[in-house]
This record gives sequence, structure tokens and C-alpha cells, in this order.
Amino acid sequence: MASSPKRYLPFLRWGRGLDRRTLSADMMAGLTGAILVLPQGVAYAFIAGLPPEVGLYTAIVAATVAALFGSSWHMISGPTAALSIVLASVIGGLGTLTPDQYLGAALTITLLVGLIQLAMGLLRLGNLVSFISHTVVIGFTSGAAILIATSQMEHLLGVSIDAQGFLAELSALFRALPDINLYALAIGLISLITSLVARRLHRRSPHLLLGLAAGSLACWLMDGAAHGVALVGTLPGTLPPVTLPELTPDSLRVLTSGAFAIALLGLIEAVSIARAIALRSRQVIDGNQEFIGQGLSNIVGGFFSCYASSGSFTRSGANYDAGARTPLASVFAALLLSLILVFAPGITAYLPLPAMAGGILLIAWNLIDIPHIVHLVRVSRHEAMVLVATVSATLLVALEFAIYIGVLLSLVLYLKRTSRPTVMEVAPRQDHPRRLIRNVRRYQLEQCPQLKILRIDGSLFFGATDHVQRRLRAFTAEPGSRALIIGKGINFIDTAGVEMLLQEVRRLTDQGGELMISSLKGSVMDELCRRGDLKRIGEARFFETTEAAITSITPALDPDVCQGCAKRVFGECASKPSPELGVLASQV
Repeated sequence: MASSPKRYLPFLRWGRGLDRRTLSADMMAGLTGAILVLPQGVAYAFIAGLPPEVGLYTAIVAATVAALFGSSWHMISGPTAALSIVLASVIGGLGTLTPDQYLGAALTITLLVGLIQLAMGLLRLGNLVSFISHTVVIGFTSGAAILIATSQMEHLLGVSIDAQGFLAELSALFRALPDINLYALAIGLISLITSLVARRLHRRSPHLLLGLAAGSLACWLMDGAAHGVALVGTLPGTLPPVTLPELTPDSLRVLTSGAFAIALLGLIEAVSIARAIALRSRQVIDGNQEFIGQGLSNIVGGFFSCYASSGSFTRSGANYDAGARTPLASVFAALLLSLILVFAPGITAYLPLPAMAGGILLIAWNLIDIPHIVHLVRVSRHEAMVLVATVSATLLVALEFAIYIGVLLSLVLYLKRTSRPTVMEVAPRQDHPRRLIRNVRRYQLEQCPQLKILRIDGSLFFGATDHVQRRLRAFTAEPGSRALIIGKGINFIDTAGVEMLLQEVRRLTDQGGELMISSLKGSVMDELCRRGDLKRIGEARFFETTEAAITSITPALDPDVCQGCAKRVFGECASKPSPELGVLASQV
């Protein structure tokens, strides 16, 4: 199976199921996709600091390759807002560049992004993005949205600013307020309001396209060009030209760090979107194949004047809602967009930049997940702190480093949770015929004064041993304590975990007590046996079930203590002398 061509050529699988109805459905979905991506492609290229045609080239080439080689049947790839602003940040950090140098850097970064993503896919690292906290992704996306909105204010207001960085741009904007071009502001607001109204009236309408059309009409009626309103201009009217990215030692040294950050963010976007759409389509997503598809799309894109691409949630959702059945819908959208590019290059000739800015402001607003942010702030102080830290990093440091900070925060959050596995006191329910083992606190259960039963939920690895050991010692502080650990919630025990268990065995034994372990998973027992740790700890201390452990331990309990105990926690306690019998014996 692994060597089958279908493994790496997924279009061979879905291509066999094509029929007339499928082709018709995909073609209609492709028409919807082409209409939707036309304004977005131009807008995202604008955010990235690239010519508008580069955004459309990306929507053609990257979308086609990712559709053919990716795992998702409904996800649409191409330019995205988040990757566009990160790309602009990375290239902006290189200093002042000519337009050709800027485009060359973008193409080189795109090729590097593709190579990194392809390598990660071939190395089967598809689950890597699962370690990036959803809170971090929301925080980064929200911060990126603020940066995008800030970067477009100069075009909306019709002013010129020369500043790098969020705070510097804000300061420059305030200083430029007296120079606002009211014609530009009016055109931008008309575009924005039209888009908002169109979306409110019909959520699936091409609201961005309608907003841009309204802005263009307003510009024509106002004679905006004569009043200093900048226009996008005519597109080249050609298909994506072949280009050769510059791969030199100097370019690799300067661009690799930023490319890795963009590659990681692109994969997070793509896999998250693919899985979200799969919940609706009930398709099984192969993360590794999605990595490969995204990698190939960026590699090919780097040679066809495209910039870094990923999955688009807006276009993917619209594609599914439009009735797409296979990835061929994305290919049809690319073909239709190619026809528009070749036969209608003047479509953007009279498109005013303020109208573009108005549409981009709406895009930025849609990137901020307000309901999720409010929910996080309400339910989790720690998650809220991570969110604030990620947003702050996104606004205040270079975006590629903000991504790394977000990854670091995700790992810290993950380690914090996994390093504090739950260690709880449990006991049999005396009121249940099967005496099910339950949480002592939750069910207000009586405990045996001679045997502490503890359940550990989480792996015993080097990061968790200190926490678990502290909890064990708190529960077994009295001399002569016996402890039974129920290990059905333990997934892994590394060498540090074994050493901790050995220390606790020695401590309790020296104090006249003992430590027993029950219900470990078969895989955990096999690993302990393979490493010889089972013998080191003592095979007699391990029991297959908790019931077997209790049956083995209770005969060794102090009968005098049992005689004075009225709790009768275990079923075996019924055979022990009761307190009443003890009183009668003393009277005789």
C-alpha cells in the first residue's frame, strides 16, 4: 500500500469517480470560487507588497497543484491574509529593495517554504501542527489582522507614511491626519459599507467584489484620479510567467529563518482548514499528504511568479457550500481565473486603492474570532494570558519571531499540562454492589486507614516525576503507609519515572509500608519488561487488576486496626473481626 502510486498521487483515487454530474457540480463551484478569489487575490497581493497579478498567479498555480496533490477534497489553496502580512514583514526586514528585488525575495522564500513543507510531509511530520495551541493560532491571527488593518489606513486616508513597525505606523498615521484626502476616505468607506451591507443581505454573495465595484463607481463619479486618488492599474494580461528563484548562500542565510516560520504557519492554516471542512464532509484527512500537497504547490509556485500560499477558510467554505464534489472544483476555478486574466486584464484599471483598503479592512475584521476570544477570557485565565502574550508579540516583534514565540508558548502550555498529571485518592463505593472505584472527594467515600489507593492520569516522564512524587509523599506521609497506584491512566513511563517509583518503593519499605501498582496498560508493561525495569521495581508489586491487588494486600493489614475500624471499605473486610465483636471479646 505504501508503495502504491495512489499514496502520493491522490488524484488517481478521486479521478476514477468522475462522471457528468460530478463535473457539472465542480464546474459551478469553480465559477463561484473564481468570482470570490478575484478580489481576494488582488487584495492579498496588496497586503504582501506585491503587484496584484502575483496574487492571481498564486490563486491559479498554487490552487491547482495543492488540489491535485493534497489530501482534502474541498480545501482551496492560494494567497491568504496571514501569510501575506508575514511575507511583507520578512521582506521588509531586509531593508530598502527595488520592486524586482522584492519580488525576487518573495519567490525565493516561496521555494524555500515549499521545500521545507515537502520535507516535513515526506518525513511523516503531519501531526506536528497538533502541538500548536489553538489559542496561539487565534492570538497570532488576531494580531496579524490588526497589523493588516493598520497597514491599509494610509491607503484608506489617502496619505503617505514612511514607518516600519506597528507603533511607528500608528504614530505616523496620527501625524498625517491633517493631510487626509477626503475623496479617498469617502471611496474607501463606500466600498467597505457596500461589502458589509451585501454580506448582511446575503452571506454567500460576492460582497468583496460588490464593494470594489461600488468603490470604483464612486471614484469615477467623483473623478477621484483628478483629486489624487491612486488606482491599481491594468494587469499584464498574461499567464503566470516562468521565473527562477535565486538560491545563493547569501539568500539562504538571510531568508531561511523567515521561510521556516511561513512554512509552519502555512501548514497550521492548511491542516486546520482541511480538518474543519472534513467535519462537514466526513472525509478523513491525511496530514502528511496535506504537507506534501502544500509543499509541492509552493515549490511549483516559486517557479511561476507566485508567493507563499496556504489553505483559505473563506474560499474553502464557499467551495463546499457551492456543491463541490472533488478537488477538480479548484482546478476549474483556476482555469476560469486564467481566462479572466488573459482576456480581461483591464478589470483592475480603474480600481482605486482606497476601495481595496476598505475591502481589506473587512478581511482583517473577519480574521478576528471575537466569540472564541470572549469565551477564552471567561473560562481560562491561563489561556487568556497566552492569547494576550501572542497578540502582543505579533504586534511588537517581527512576525516570523512572533510565530516562534507562539510555538514556544504552545510547548510551554503543553508541558505545563502534561507535567502535572492528576494524582487522586480513590476508594470503592460501599453503596454499590460491584464496589466500583471512584474519586474520594467527588463521592465523599470512606477510605481504608491502612491502604491508600491512588489513581494517576498522565504519563510518568521526566517532566512529571517531581509533581507526582510530591503528591505521593503527601498522601503517604505517615509511617507504615501502604499505597496502591492504579495505573490504567498511565500511557508511558520513562527512565526518570522508573527511578521515581524505585525511590518511593525504598522510602515506604524503610518506613514499614509498601508500594503496589495495578492495571497498567499492556504496552506499558511490555516496555518495562523489555528494559528490565519490571524486575528492578519488583514483579510481585504489579497486579493485572485492582481487585487482585486488594485481595493480595488485605491479608497483610494489621488485624488490630481492622478490628477497631467500622468503615468496611473492601469486600474482604467482611471476613475481618468487627468492632462489635472486639467489644464483646473484651467483656468476656
